Amino acid sequence: MSGGPPKALPSTGPHSLRDMPHPLAGSSSEEAVGGDSTPSPDLLMARSFGDKDLILPNGGTPADTSSPASSSSLLNRLQLDDDIDGETRDLFVTVDDPKKHVCTMETYITYRITTKSTRVEFDLPEYSVRRRYQDFDWLRSKLEESQPTHLIPPLPEKFVVKGVVDRFSEEFVETRRKALDKFLKRITDHPVLSFNEHFNVFLTAKDLNAYKKQGMALLSRVGESVKHVTGGYKLRSRPLEFAAIGEYLDTFALKLGTIDRIAQRIIKEEIEYLVELREYGPVYSTWSALEGELAEPLEGVSACIGNCSTALEELTDDMTEDFLPVLREYILYSDSMKNVLKKRDQVQAEYEAKLEAVALRKEDRPKVPADVEKCQDRMECFNADLKADMERWQNNKRQDFRQLLMGMADRNIQYYEKCLMAWESIIPLLQEKQEAK
Repeated sequence: MSGGPPKALPSTGPHSLRDMPHPLAGSSSEEAVGGDSTPSPDLLMARSFGDKDLILPNGGTPADTSSPASSSSLLNRLQLDDDIDGETRDLFVTVDDPKKHVCTMETYITYRITTKSTRVEFDLPEYSVRRRYQDFDWLRSKLEESQPTHLIPPLPEKFVVKGVVDRFSEEFVETRRKALDKFLKRITDHPVLSFNEHFNVFLTAKDLNAYKKQGMALLSRVGESVKHVTGGYKLRSRPLEFAAIGEYLDTFALKLGTIDRIAQRIIKEEIEYLVELREYGPVYSTWSALEGELAEPLEGVSACIGNCSTALEELTDDMTEDFLPVLREYILYSDSMKNVLKKRDQVQAEYEAKLEAVALRKEDRPKVPADVEKCQDRMECFNADLKADMERWQNNKRQDFRQLLMGMADRNIQYYEKCLMAWESIIPLLQEKQEAK
């Protein structure tokens, strides 16, 4: 697999969302703050989020192969299909060039973030800044605060077990770089999150710490209202469609967790088998020194086992670097979706409680208070945004796992082909000796 930075992926612009009215949109433009002024999709979004312009590329990396008939060629065609609408994209972000910084108090890694855009929100067409992991964590927290109705992509886990994983090793840093690159591309591809003010600052500010300290902007009206929703309200029952989403996420996370554990055991066993092969092959080579007519066939067997060892090592590396990270990202993704679902439930519970209080008033025709209407607006906003993000997530998931499984099949085919070729190579050596007799 290539260790270089992945190709920058295009993002979806605001063309189909900018003009859509938001359930919470008021008559005053002063209610929105900074970059958070981009409206979220309203309930009509539920009928339009399946359109092609919202099916986003996923950033998968195809397996390398020279065979035009292999599954990798299908992956390449899939990526070409994803790029058909590339001319409509106006924001490109990549993460590369990790560097280690050794200070008196700490040692850490920074990554270069390169941004290219034609959007009016950016003063320059291109930016290049350096960020460390905690900066990405700050961005995600700000997105959760200011866009509570939306699904925020997950970050790779921060903590590693000391003594087991070296967080400054080349392999670990590269794996994290890919995950951080995917995180930013997920945001870039989102028609609402990509216009967030905090995201803009993250991509452009030379001194991000200054913005962290001063608390750059207030939360949007939606974020402010949802943030102060407490858990004092009890939800009677979820609507069927959201109950189905919750059940699906529970089962999905359970299945992926099982696959992840088994895959890790398989990789561990493959590594142990690889150690045995590396000891096994040289035995035939040393034995050949004692033989006459068998010397060449024995050397052939030794070389064959060596080739199989190399092929197995490549397969194991691919599983570790490409297969497992996707599983873990989607396990974390399901947790993020569950959190948004819980927030939606809190808003619905609040709305039901306030509506019930109005109904209990001893009036013939009680007037619905403004706070109840606002709570209803928040619930409708959550419903629309959650449906849209769920559909977008499902589209990404289908494409990601389609490429992941095709790539896994292709790599296994390549592995067995290499082993087959290695073993077939010693057949002529044995046949020559038999003919000589």
